Amino acid sequence: MDLLEIRGRLDQIDTQIEKLFEERMRLCSEVAEYKIATGKAVYDAEREKQKIESVQAMAEGEFNKQAVAELFLQMMTLSRRYQYQTIAGRVGGPDLGFHKVEKLETAGKRVVFQGLEGAYGHAAALQFFGKDADIHHVRRFEDMMVEIQEGKADFAVLPIENSSAGAVTDNYDLLLKYDNVIVAETFLPVHHYLLGTPDAELSDVKRVFAHPQALMQSSDFLNQHDWQQLSMENNAVAAQKVRDEKDPSQAAVAGEVAGEIYGLKKLAGPINNCPDNTTRFLILAKDRVYQAGAEKISLCFELPHRSGTLYSMLGNFIFNDVNMRMIESRPIPEESWQYRFFVDIEGNLEDAGVQNALYGIMREAKNVKIFLYRTSGL
Repeated sequence: MDLLEIRGRLDQIDTQIEKLFEERMRLCSEVAEYKIATGKAVYDAEREKQKIESVQAMAEGEFNKQAVAELFLQMMTLSRRYQYQTIAGRVGGPDLGFHKVEKLETAGKRVVFQGLEGAYGHAAALQFFGKDADIHHVRRFEDMMVEIQEGKADFAVLPIENSSAGAVTDNYDLLLKYDNVIVAETFLPVHHYLLGTPDAELSDVKRVFAHPQALMQSSDFLNQHDWQQLSMENNAVAAQKVRDEKDPSQAAVAGEVAGEIYGLKKLAGPINNCPDNTTRFLILAKDRVYQAGAEKISLCFELPHRSGTLYSMLGNFIFNDVNMRMIESRPIPEESWQYRFFVDIEGNLEDAGVQNALYGIMREAKNVKIFLYRTSGL
């Protein structure tokens, strides 16, 4: 056969495949009706395993065996998505325990950030809540989470990601450890300066103090000099140290506000590797509320350590036309070489596609937690 004849034959086969696929999906609809009536789970891992083994046994050659396994895995994934949509449409989506508010109430509320006055967390709190807000600070990020849980603060400001240095990974673990939710987020432009004592010059500097993220974000400038780089828990703490010790050989990497608060001199800056450096801060609260018009949902889940499980799980978003904005993996401390996944998606809890996607994930993944639901700004 020539090429046109081959393509013609392929078109005939593809037409047959399409018709058979539609027939298969009609039968899947009947399966969904049966499972609604009986309460039987959609996902049956053993049944899918047997099906894959049986179709592989029919195929000839190693390539075809692998290919047909992937093809049927995809079809069964589509089948599950279809069944979840049918079931969610009939019995409703999962109750996530959130309630909608028209506007986030911030007047008279207490806000906590980590570090000292002049820290970027302080600047983010001022940016989001305003300079008249009741803002205080604690020493550690975990202390913020505890204050929210114990009712000592109504909101907390937690850095989660920087545009040049990436995720603040330890803070993801805190989100899972404490039963707080995220009701909003704010994006703070970050401009680092090298700050020294009033009598210091750049040539005097021998040691530089800053949070590890700030050192990383300013590495191009710092590595041009033979300076000792020392990590601190917060940039404002570093600025305070330089002020208190009055040693011109010591400098801090911090923001302009910290320099003004602690009376330090700008020796250089901005010294960011990236001039558009921005940090994303999450606004935490205890009450499970979301604002009308909120457009982003975050969740966490764990998966069995098997080939294709993450692909299958993300199919819940693909087949419900839900856009994924971010995925971050973190090791599970209790299980060596096992990981949990943090995911941000676009959408609203009232969207049918979002409900269907969450319905599927909550029934197939392990330890699912939907703890972040937010909008940018007030």
